[in-house]
Amino acid sequence: MTQLKQARAGIITPEMQKVAEQEQVDPNWIGEKIAEGQIVIPYNAQHKQLIPCGIGNGLQVKINANIGTSSDLANLDEELKKLKIAIAAGADTVMDLSTGGDIDANRRAILRESSVPIGTVPIYQAVVETVKDKGGLINLSVDKLFNIIEKQAADGVDYITVHCGLTLAALEMLKKQGRITNVVSRGGAFLTSWMLHHGRENPLYENYDRLLEIAKKYDLTLSLGDSLRPGCLADATDRAQIHELMTLGQLTQQAWEEDVQVMIEGPGHVPINQIETNITLQKQLCHHAPFYVLGPLVTDIAAGYDHVACAIGGAIAGAAGADFLCYVTPAEHLCLPSIDDVREGVIVTKIAAHAADIAKGNKMAIERDRQMAQARRELDWETQMKLAIAPEKARNYRAKRPPAENDVCTMCGKYCAIKQVREYFNK
Repeated sequence: MTQLKQARAGIITPEMQKVAEQEQVDPNWIGEKIAEGQIVIPYNAQHKQLIPCGIGNGLQVKINANIGTSSDLANLDEELKKLKIAIAAGADTVMDLSTGGDIDANRRAILRESSVPIGTVPIYQAVVETVKDKGGLINLSVDKLFNIIEKQAADGVDYITVHCGLTLAALEMLKKQGRITNVVSRGGAFLTSWMLHHGRENPLYENYDRLLEIAKKYDLTLSLGDSLRPGCLADATDRAQIHELMTLGQLTQQAWEEDVQVMIEGPGHVPINQIETNITLQKQLCHHAPFYVLGPLVTDIAAGYDHVACAIGGAIAGAAGADFLCYVTPAEHLCLPSIDDVREGVIVTKIAAHAADIAKGNKMAIERDRQMAQARRELDWETQMKLAIAPEKARNYRAKRPPAENDVCTMCGKYCAIKQVREYFNK
């Protein structure tokens, strides 16, 4: 049985119990929220040594890190190092987006090494193999796509991005309204090309029942992808994006009827003043299913610093109700990220998630900041390092420019404000 079916039957699974312990909440409350579709636990029993993770309303905001090979760079050892770094830096899940090398071997190695849930985008492998075997993605067959989905689920993948909401009607709307960047989702672009060439409906939409059967068999969480997410601020919150979101709301209900867990993916590039509106629309149209956002990036001109633009948008989105943030690295829009890029992307997105948790009143997040404030008041540097979101970086900075007096730092030195007034306030 899926986590959703068991929750609806009043069963508290070991995975629900574990998530409750992590979040310091009542396990029965977790079960209730899963039964309502507001929390998911991506947990495929085929993924061994997996530590459960809860995503959704009332939980800490989670973050995802993307790794994986490309057609230009296919080094599995490097991707496994990225996996290790991402988890160490605080990623709650990791997605394998490999499109180069031996995709099956890449995925299976990542699954073996990962203690966090692993997600994939199955259409990537389906298209890569079709191009290799048949010369073009237009030759992709429906059976090929679904065979890849089942193979990945059987390997132990915990959740998959599937672009089920992209329809011919949505593409017609997009064509009529016009956009600067058109389709920036890779999976969405694959499907758009296939649909327009054949004049046929999206196979993931048309065969949604077949997808639900596979998801139900493996308790595979569906992350319903946003093929028409905006790729620049000028395209944000347009008719095509909202049309797809409305379709995803319908598909969410169909999945729940089959006891399949669902998340909804969202934009993208969104100006700050539209972020809260996007969250509100998703929650209303998709029945408060967990919302998974890429960023959102709040400006288009931050190349090299897109992780910062992402963190700004992610903090605002999380505070407004987004449940799951997909990181962006400094290499976004430029190249395949390095190991250091992955670390930086995870850390800045973790900061955004933590800031959102504080805004939402999460007691654990608030307490951690309170402890940091107390350690700073006491000039307790060791505790400060332990509480820091990136302890190693904090230690390195302090070691680079050590103070003359160990209880202060070189910013203020002997004129440390806290040290000057501490005796007075202690009295």
